[in-house]
Amino acid sequence: MIWLCLLLIPVAFCVALPATWGVIRVSHRLGVLDTAPIDGQTKMARRQVPNTGGVAITLAFCLPLLAGLAAFGFFGDALSEQLAPLDPELTEGLRREIPSALWLLAGVVCIHVLGLLDDRRPMGAPVKLAVILAVSAGVVVLTDTRLLELLDEPAGGTWASIAITILWFGVVTNAMNFMDNMDGVAGGAGAIASGCLLAAMLLTGHWFVAGALALLLGAILGFLVFNLHPARVFMGDGGSLVIGFLLAFLTTRATYYAPDLATHVAGAHAVFVPLLILAVPLYDFTSVTLVRIAQGKSPFKGDLQHFSHRLTRRGLSVRQTAAVIAALTGATGLAGVVLPWLPAWGAILLAIQTVILLLVLALLERASATRLAPTAERADG
Repeated sequence: MIWLCLLLIPVAFCVALPATWGVIRVSHRLGVLDTAPIDGQTKMARRQVPNTGGVAITLAFCLPLLAGLAAFGFFGDALSEQLAPLDPELTEGLRREIPSALWLLAGVVCIHVLGLLDDRRPMGAPVKLAVILAVSAGVVVLTDTRLLELLDEPAGGTWASIAITILWFGVVTNAMNFMDNMDGVAGGAGAIASGCLLAAMLLTGHWFVAGALALLLGAILGFLVFNLHPARVFMGDGGSLVIGFLLAFLTTRATYYAPDLATHVAGAHAVFVPLLILAVPLYDFTSVTLVRIAQGKSPFKGDLQHFSHRLTRRGLSVRQTAAVIAALTGATGLAGVVLPWLPAWGAILLAIQTVILLLVLALLERASATRLAPTAERADG
């Protein structure tokens, strides 16, 4: 079953690669290129580059998933017979996920349309955030997807975990959106995070989540071929919001802590796997938000003060910056992969190690602060 999930990576890649190439050509013909900054936003001079790469990412994720759902709908019995030798309960489990997968697809389409509209005619942050939270709330409720279900009762019931989950969706979706500010950064971090989470799901046997992550990984990799510096296409909000939304959903949908499945996890600390895997995007989101607030600015007004911009101002090239951020994401992500299998004391050490890594990073940034003007290429929305 592991190899069947991994096979979905090249499937999505083979959809994303030609789709991205096609999007580039069509976008140039239609003049659908990167937009000018809105009032209060700081961006470098526009490049004649399409910001529609998210179309290809979304297609590469949605089309194979939709094809798989259709196959189960029309040929479910035959597929059950073929997959039974791999896992007798597999097909029944996948059948149970079909309604959730359909609602997920609906949510992805809504988020993608929101991103496309914002890419063409930037909208206000309150409107954009309200739509993201509304779509997230719909998907969370309709798929019964919640964080920290074990805290439902002491925390006030189901609505407490629903509220926490919607907040998680909003933070992760915006964190990935914030990272889309330089060639290859959001795509690289998104691919590494997806790959680490995929590894964790394969080890714990969450096949639906693993399959969805494999599709997301393949979709991002196919897009990245054209997004490495100098980029021929940007993913835009139509891509970064989709990646963030999917990572939020899939990190929440997985079960890291299951006391009745002792062979799968070691303890309740496994619920912190998503925090480790997404530590770098969350570091960027938190640090740039605090910087903007300290300067009396709106945290949602794009500028050139992101982690990636701060690295380039310290001498790294655009490609080196993308590689460093991807490597840091891999370092914390691999810690997340092994976290469920550690005893409590080992998990505590790993958490301390991750916190020290981020603190050292913050201290190095502070110590090497410079007054040089921003030189990075783009700012986020």
